[in-house]
Amino acid sequence: MPEIFGPGFLVMSAEFNILMISAASIGFLHTLLGPDHYLPFIVMGRARRWSLWKTGWITVACGIGHIGSSVLLGMAGIALGIAVHKLEWIESVRGDIAAWALIAFGLTYFAWGMNKAWQSRSHEHGHAHSDGRIHVHEHDHTHEHLHVHDLQDRSNITPWVIFTIFVFGPCEPLIPLLMYPAARESIPCLIGVTATFGIVTIATMLGVVLASARGIQFVSIQRMEKYSHALAGGTICLCGLAIQFLGL
Repeated sequence: MPEIFGPGFLVMSAEFNILMISAASIGFLHTLLGPDHYLPFIVMGRARRWSLWKTGWITVACGIGHIGSSVLLGMAGIALGIAVHKLEWIESVRGDIAAWALIAFGLTYFAWGMNKAWQSRSHEHGHAHSDGRIHVHEHDHTHEHLHVHDLQDRSNITPWVIFTIFVFGPCEPLIPLLMYPAARESIPCLIGVTATFGIVTIATMLGVVLASARGIQFVSIQRMEKYSHALAGGTICLCGLAIQFLGL
């Protein structure tokens, strides 16, 4: 009787399993150890009062853009026979662009948030009445010069800015550690490993973001509420600095 599953099959199966486990493990740890994968969505969702649903789909969309750009680059490299070290250099350049974009966006949003907080400060006005009584009341300028379309424009453009930054941000371990080794095995192996990494990465991003966003809803920060936009911008800026100078 012929041997259907020979030694070659067993070797391929073992390497495939190792790559699949590695893809899931790397996707999970890579996401958890990189705060830029979830902090921007947590702080922006809080500052802009996004619902959990909106926060979730923005996170997923950015995750797809983040992984998809590296997948396309890796597939092109494999198809064209480009050496992996050349793709790593391209990924490094993309990472620098994404880091500086996060820093710039964070600083800009921080400045806008501080200006917004300054404009919303309250101050007292005193009024003297004809009978000699003095009436004092607090007043702020939060609602002055407020236009609905301005708020909608800012709200609509913010997710697109974050999405664009995430598209430039590379998944550093995906191409050299997973895609190229999997491509040496087979096309199904390449597809399976890439899909596993992507699903685990996005699922981890979504889980951390939604759990944190839900938890923050129970935290009262009324005194700091007017600084929520500035805090969000500062946090995003710090994420960019951590990527650029600490390699996170």
